[in-house]
Amino acid sequence: MATSTVSRAPGVSIQGLGFLVATSLMWGFNWPLVKHLVGVLPPFSVRAASGLIGTAIVLAIALARRESLMPPRGQWGRLCLAAALNVTAWMALTTLSLLWLRASETTILAYTLPIWAAILAWPLLGERPTLGRGVGLVLGLSGIALLVAHGTPGEEDLAEKLPGVAFALAGSMLFALGTVLAKRAPVAMPPTALVAWQTGLGLLPLLLFWQLLEQPDFAALGALDWAALAYGGALAFGLAYVAWFAALRRLPASVATIGSLLAPVIGVLASVAMLGDPFGLREIGALALTLGGVALATFAR
Repeated sequence: MATSTVSRAPGVSIQGLGFLVATSLMWGFNWPLVKHLVGVLPPFSVRAASGLIGTAIVLAIALARRESLMPPRGQWGRLCLAAALNVTAWMALTTLSLLWLRASETTILAYTLPIWAAILAWPLLGERPTLGRGVGLVLGLSGIALLVAHGTPGEEDLAEKLPGVAFALAGSMLFALGTVLAKRAPVAMPPTALVAWQTGLGLLPLLLFWQLLEQPDFAALGALDWAALAYGGALAFGLAYVAWFAALRRLPASVATIGSLLAPVIGVLASVAMLGDPFGLREIGALALTLGGVALATFAR
């Protein structure tokens, strides 16, 4: 995910809904694929390799659209901060969380970011919290508590899950901070070019971690592993962002935001289907509470 400033159309278009569904599918299906990949490659290598593919694709699209690639004077600091929060922190921390959590669990925790954005908007944007947003926070935290609570015998308890929970929530909170700061002081650039810069700059620390800390064996990857890596780069990291901004240009912000909640639902269901993650009453309740809290935190006035 990345932040940008785009114009929002007043009506709802079928084309915009199509872009929105495509975005949610690409992002949702990527979570179980990343979980699979961290079982065969070190985490920073997974994100850095897919990020290189995605950045190249987004850059090519920006060039094809003849978007201006030069950031405005005096906005390099904003651009680097956005890259650090929305790419480096988000990609690194949510991927590390998959070392301790199931893909479905990380997906639910990661998509709590609108709740944290609503909280941060108070001190940073002066948007005072409302009763509805307070209820949304309680619902969201209840969903988190239910998700990480001790379940049936043989499952991991909270102590074993805690590092993964901390990484996922930290990634979500830092992305929310990046979103709020972008609203306060946006980078005035075309959306595709902005994504290319954010992903390119955000990847630099991941590439450094890859080189200094990890020794991936890409030669040992099978065809399915390469397909998952290509999917994460070309679709989830590349074309999904282009589709997202295309949806934003054609849909009201409220429709786009509610529609984006399809991504965690798809991520959870895909993890159940592809990885055999459990999907009982606890998982259903956690997903419902979290998404309900996100919806209230986003739209309550």
